[in-house]
Amino acid sequence: MSKSVFFVSCPKGVEYLLADELSTLGLGLVRNAPAGAWVEGSLEAGYRACLWSRLANRVILHIDEVPATSADELYDGVVHLDWQQHIPVDGSFRVNFIGENEAIRNTQFGAQRVKDGIVDRFTMGGGKRPAVEAKTPDVTVSARLHRGKLAVGIDISGHSLHQRGYRTEQGLAPLKENLAAALLLRAGWPEIAASGGDFVDPMCGSGTLVIEAALMALDIAPGRRQERFGFEKWLGHQPETWLSLRQEAEKRAYEGKQGRIPKFLGCDQDGRVITTARNNAQRAGLDGLLEFQVQPIEELSLGDERAETGLVLVNPPYGERLSDRQALAGLYESLGDAVKKVASGWRLGVFTGAPEFGRSIGLRSFKQYKLFNGKLPAQLLLFTIDEASVRTPREPAAPGEVLPRIANEERAAMLRNRLKKNMKTIGQWARKQNIGCYRLYDADMPEYALAIDMYEGRVHVQEYVAPKSVDERSASERLAEALAVIPEALGIERDQMVCKQRQRQAGVSQYEKQNVSGEFFHVQEHGVTLRVNLKDYLDTGLFLDHRPVRHWIQQNAQGKRFLNLFCYTGAATVHAVAGGASRSLSLDLSNTYVGWAQENLRLNAADPGKHKVEQADCLAWLAAKPAPDQVYDLIFMDPPTFSNSARMAGVLDVQKDHAKLIRQAMKRLSSDGLLIFSNNFRRFKLDEGLATEFEVEEVSSRTLDKDFQRNARIHRCWHIRQRA
Repeated sequence: MSKSVFFVSCPKGVEYLLADELSTLGLGLVRNAPAGAWVEGSLEAGYRACLWSRLANRVILHIDEVPATSADELYDGVVHLDWQQHIPVDGSFRVNFIGENEAIRNTQFGAQRVKDGIVDRFTMGGGKRPAVEAKTPDVTVSARLHRGKLAVGIDISGHSLHQRGYRTEQGLAPLKENLAAALLLRAGWPEIAASGGDFVDPMCGSGTLVIEAALMALDIAPGRRQERFGFEKWLGHQPETWLSLRQEAEKRAYEGKQGRIPKFLGCDQDGRVITTARNNAQRAGLDGLLEFQVQPIEELSLGDERAETGLVLVNPPYGERLSDRQALAGLYESLGDAVKKVASGWRLGVFTGAPEFGRSIGLRSFKQYKLFNGKLPAQLLLFTIDEASVRTPREPAAPGEVLPRIANEERAAMLRNRLKKNMKTIGQWARKQNIGCYRLYDADMPEYALAIDMYEGRVHVQEYVAPKSVDERSASERLAEALAVIPEALGIERDQMVCKQRQRQAGVSQYEKQNVSGEFFHVQEHGVTLRVNLKDYLDTGLFLDHRPVRHWIQQNAQGKRFLNLFCYTGAATVHAVAGGASRSLSLDLSNTYVGWAQENLRLNAADPGKHKVEQADCLAWLAAKPAPDQVYDLIFMDPPTFSNSARMAGVLDVQKDHAKLIRQAMKRLSSDGLLIFSNNFRRFKLDEGLATEFEVEEVSSRTLDKDFQRNARIHRCWHIRQRA
């Protein structure tokens, strides 16, 4: 059986779930795409997706891709396709056009050019042509313009598959059926139902979640009650294949009701939407299988025959207006109180556009999924309803501790919007680069002098010390606002955020513990694993701004002898080892960081015989006469700006001492080797005499990723080589 290619669209954020679902329907993934997936398989599998996909919007049978950098080029590509294989000459068609470029600036014009190409293909040589029908065509042609190419196909679904046919009336703010199905899958409902669990939506509205839960648990095809699909008058249609699939779906729907039927309960305090929910359930063919009650959340009851396990899934109001949002905390608190009272041992899922109110539920969320409700960013928060997950009341503030509190809502809204904007731009860039640790915000707004870094779902906040001209009370008030806004804007639990005050460190204070949590965890960076700690030290163990430098080292270390001076936690050495360095030596004054570097190397399976980390005063080590084996092909030196540690041979001032350090390091560099010299002193000036002795090239601009380009002087970096 020949394979066809399909593009299957879905709600944003559901792409990976969709790909998994399509694989169970016989469609293999070709590639993921925004709001969809390209897959391949038989036409039967395409039909099966139309009938059985709970997540798809549309299923497009791909015909061809044509160049479309101009309107004429688009037309030429379309007119040369064999449309007589797809559209009956005495039938009708319409064109759905998506996308734009410099030549085609609106979808109406693009659709017109595609239509012209199709019609002209039929009328060449005086032939008849099909009619154009906007509402109920026989065939719908899909045209998707992207990067100068037009993907042309037949929409075999014919309509958005989220429209199951049962919801002809709805309550306020309805949840689309396929998004409801995605929430059920993310919440683990199929597994819960299979283990004998029940389902409850205590704010059910028009009943979409309850109905989708029943269709899923009872193995009923979501497209079973659809009257018409887009392939039925397409010339390539295979009626026998389709009839067989419909008969199979009917058989499965019958068999799904023969075993234990879970309890499906929907409640709402509005009697009008409960009537709507009952009507929707009847149209879905579930009459008598679902229970709907008029019941406020405070009176939630699951009855006497409550299952041991189950899922409470709810889509509460988001509170788009400020006056509404102020009442949400009480609503979420009531939800938490109700489920803790009647659903112990169950799972709770809350889908919300206001995740900051999740804390009011009084349970600790174990998983959060970022999704969209239409264009509105939202999250699915998952909780286990048990004693171990109950949040303990916060202790009173310790002396000097700043508690989250919003004093100026308008000012806080500005920070909230900035963080969400940065999350869309920098966060999206980081995800595409497969970067889990990055700087999201760096004092973008003068009112909030903070550096906010993401560490794979955890947040590290550093407060810059306010100048003396800023009133201490005002600074504390703004910090309190930031601490209230950050978890809300980024969709995290507050205990996933660590806040520190950053100030000048003298001597060994930069190495001293700030805390004793011992909470280390592992992060990934360009294929290596690194150990970080957000709480116990001033820094985390990973300088994010040097990420491109480390990556360059990894890409250029093959077969080289590598030296890392002032090595900190050895991250650059780990990258050198991953890049194939033949051997390495890493030196640092601090025993704490020497041990940390050794652990990082161990995590990445480095050979300890070839890759050594030693505790040493780099000033004294460099001043000593080099041993014969102390010659290196690649040296990285990133000294602190200032240090007067009692364990050092002298005082280090990078501005005064850098020329001597560089000259000493160059004595250990092979003739064709490279020294990478970097530092973070904002007013640093490289000694001009170095350029007369060595080949010196400043590469600072090439060592800044997108997340640090706003702060271009976060560090300076040079490549230094021996003169020929």
